[in-house]
Amino acid sequence: MTITQTRPLVAASSVRGAVLVALVLTALNLRTAVTGFAVLTDAAGRTLDFGPVVAGAIGSIVTGCFAAAAFAAPGVVRRLGLERTAAVALLATTAGIVLRAVAWSPAALLVASAVAFLGVGASNVILIPIVREHFPDRVRSISLLYLVLLQVGQLVAPLMSLPLAHALGWRTAAGAWAVLTGAGAALWVVVAVRTRAVERTAAEPVAAEPGWWRTPVVLGLIGLMSMTTLHTYTLVTWFPTMLRDAGTSATTGALMLSWFAGLGLVGAFAVPALAARLRSTFPIALACTVLMAVGYLGMLAAPAAGAVVWALAFGLGVSTFPLCLVLIASTAQDARRAGRLSGLVQGVGYGVGCLGPLTLGALNQLTGGWDAAYLLLLATLVITAVSGWFASRGSLESGG
Repeated sequence: MTITQTRPLVAASSVRGAVLVALVLTALNLRTAVTGFAVLTDAAGRTLDFGPVVAGAIGSIVTGCFAAAAFAAPGVVRRLGLERTAAVALLATTAGIVLRAVAWSPAALLVASAVAFLGVGASNVILIPIVREHFPDRVRSISLLYLVLLQVGQLVAPLMSLPLAHALGWRTAAGAWAVLTGAGAALWVVVAVRTRAVERTAAEPVAAEPGWWRTPVVLGLIGLMSMTTLHTYTLVTWFPTMLRDAGTSATTGALMLSWFAGLGLVGAFAVPALAARLRSTFPIALACTVLMAVGYLGMLAAPAAGAVVWALAFGLGVSTFPLCLVLIASTAQDARRAGRLSGLVQGVGYGVGCLGPLTLGALNQLTGGWDAAYLLLLATLVITAVSGWFASRGSLESGG
């Protein structure tokens, strides 16, 4: 799987500036459609008459669509180019958000969510090659900006959505993010029109050497991303409900989800810096694994009393996500290989991750509680630790 890229013939500063603003709007909205809706699920369920299984399906649709888009994006890029693909992705996200806000049935809500998340999933994959293409001299700084903005959007969305829903209804709160994604789509259209792009035809073969994906490092990255997405999107989907079922209020659940999401900023800043300094990134993966275990054990023992602490452990524990992105960028030697590796790792990773929200929602409905879910999630942390060990066996390259 290869992302064929485009290089502007004229690197005008105005075009580069437009790309930067478009990147900012795209990165900022990579998770708003997810965390911004998680706190609205109960209200939407009351209106559309659905329960935990449909709510869990929404969480699984997120990662399922991210996986599908990760595999499909390279073919779209080969036909349209990076900038046009970005425009299509943001347009799909915008359309899905609007349709979800006016959904008239659970089925319509699921379809609209799928459209939105397919767009987000494509953006997930192509942002890394876009950064390498338009900012080859600032890859590290722009990548850091991208990671930080992703976390900011993830943090702000639930904090804004719940009060907006109380004031204007859940439909308005769900659809409000279309303003930002629509603006981003418009900017990508402008960039695509103003950039005369030609397809790069490299002399090297499109495919990597046979069996490249079966190397320990790549398999470790796939395992690490898979477990990261499984835990992250299970928590994004169910953490407010877990806390509510433990006796807290809906507002507390929204605040704890935002606290969990906001802590991703710590990982976005700290993980790239630590990875560049450590001889092996395994200590980072191991520390994250231990933190996740502390969180689940805490939820078993005292979910409401220790909510702030458990959310802290979870928020820092999922720092394996920026670790995966750092390892993808540093393992690949150029934008072409980064696109191929990113597509594979995210495609398989999100595909496995999509099992989490739906499976654990069904397990909750079957058992009437969350203890069995916490035990199952604890067991999967063994895979996280082992995968982190193999993923760390690649050498980090220094780069701009």
